[in-house]
Amino acid sequence: MAMAKKKIAVIGGGSSGLCAIKCCLDDGLEPTCFERTEDIGGLWRFKENPEEGRASIYKSVIINTSKEMMCFSDFPIPAEFPNYMHNSKIMTYFRMYAKHFDLLKYIRFKTSVVSVTKRPDFPTTGQWDVVTETEEKQESAIFDGVMVCTGHHTNAHLPLDSFPGIEKFKGRYFHSRDYKNPQEFSGKRVVVIGIGNSGGDLAVELSHEADQVFLSTRRGAWVLNRVGDEGYPVDIVLTTRFKAFLKQLMTTSMLNKWAENRLNARFNHAHYGLKPQHRITSQHPTINDDLPNRIISGKVLVKPNIREFTETGAIFEDNTREEDIDAVFFATGYSFSFPFLVDCVKVVENQVSLYKYVFPPHLEKPTLAFIGLIQPLGAIMPLSELQSRWVTKVFKGLIKLPPASDMMANIMQKKEQMAKRYVKSPRHTIQVDYIEYMDELACLAGVKPSIPSLLLTDPKLALEVLFGPCTPYQYRLQGPGKWDGARNAILTQTERVIKPLKTRAVGDYTHHTSKFYLFKIVGAVTLLAIILAYI
Repeated sequence: MAMAKKKIAVIGGGSSGLCAIKCCLDDGLEPTCFERTEDIGGLWRFKENPEEGRASIYKSVIINTSKEMMCFSDFPIPAEFPNYMHNSKIMTYFRMYAKHFDLLKYIRFKTSVVSVTKRPDFPTTGQWDVVTETEEKQESAIFDGVMVCTGHHTNAHLPLDSFPGIEKFKGRYFHSRDYKNPQEFSGKRVVVIGIGNSGGDLAVELSHEADQVFLSTRRGAWVLNRVGDEGYPVDIVLTTRFKAFLKQLMTTSMLNKWAENRLNARFNHAHYGLKPQHRITSQHPTINDDLPNRIISGKVLVKPNIREFTETGAIFEDNTREEDIDAVFFATGYSFSFPFLVDCVKVVENQVSLYKYVFPPHLEKPTLAFIGLIQPLGAIMPLSELQSRWVTKVFKGLIKLPPASDMMANIMQKKEQMAKRYVKSPRHTIQVDYIEYMDELACLAGVKPSIPSLLLTDPKLALEVLFGPCTPYQYRLQGPGKWDGARNAILTQTERVIKPLKTRAVGDYTHHTSKFYLFKIVGAVTLLAIILAYI
């Protein structure tokens, strides 16, 4: 007699929720996804009015990660789609993914999760009571596992206590989540507080309509361009296994100096008032192609932190002041919380103790997992997917977690490393490096590609895996969940990068020389020798 499938509750129907559903199905689990709104997409679904408990994007938002680096590992984004996609194109891709794998039938829309609590027999069964609400009607169900896919852009962080005088300011002030379009600020004088990705984007877009934009920052920021060497997406250029290996050979000081010199070659951050005191690897970078152009044209003026507000303006920490300010945007990020989880996890100052940022370490049974509760230096979609692939195997009992003491030791080690590396900030509590974290998860799930094996059996593929971008397809080459299309997806990824750019036929005078391939082969052999020396 066949055993009944384990029932898994998936909370949230955004990008993390979609891949969680799919991974449950791949491993023979029975998912039910609860989505509080009427549609999929989470963060990336634009709506004219912000929704409670969900980050809200403005109409023109374009993602900061390129399509080859952000796609799900067994479903490439169409070649004709642009490399950096508008939010509407991202939604189109999510809908294609959901349709292709028939995911929508597992989602209950307009259904909120009220509470998730352990059942009395939890130490034996690991089961949960999940109470949901649909159209003001509550119901309860029992689940064998829970995947929390609500992300970390949930509660707007509005630190008004840090800005004396804001209560007497007669202009309007908003969190960046309330911004939708720049037209209503035409001819206005606007202050944007915060220089993360949202703050930079808002300052740039507002500057095309506003009379003047002031960009206020406590620390400054290192600003990366989306467009990298030879016009390739910057994450395609930087996120390679070979460069990750070279990074390990460099001291942190050497790496900082190299990267800062590259950025300052484009525009000197000190001249533009952006240079921070901290080094580039100590902060999540800001991605913005247009900010230096708006600064050099005078439409955006970079200012220090605001000391206090007056009725009509602001006084900055350098004692300068700006009057006749009409509006202020707080691009001060988000905090996360899980009010439906009763006595399971504690969030303190945007920190939560999770093994590999996924599993609470002290539960008697590992049947609760958090998907996408990370801030990667790269795309989050492939990381959420790989987390889900690992989690579903843990739920099935195919993979065992270490003892609680070992998991806590790993958690504390990561917290110490993060505190040592990054400046103290609410956004620097869940930071991960893309390749390092993907490989960490892949080892746990048994799907990390073996470079030595590929070099011996498929040298052409090995060279692309080693020197090309570390795209998600690499984690479908071997092990559980292997996808037959992974090899071809890797070998044709550059064609998909270039295709949407070639909308006008021109002669292509670029070619790969034999010297370049010789360099690749020599580098691969050298790297293999080093790898084997450490095995």
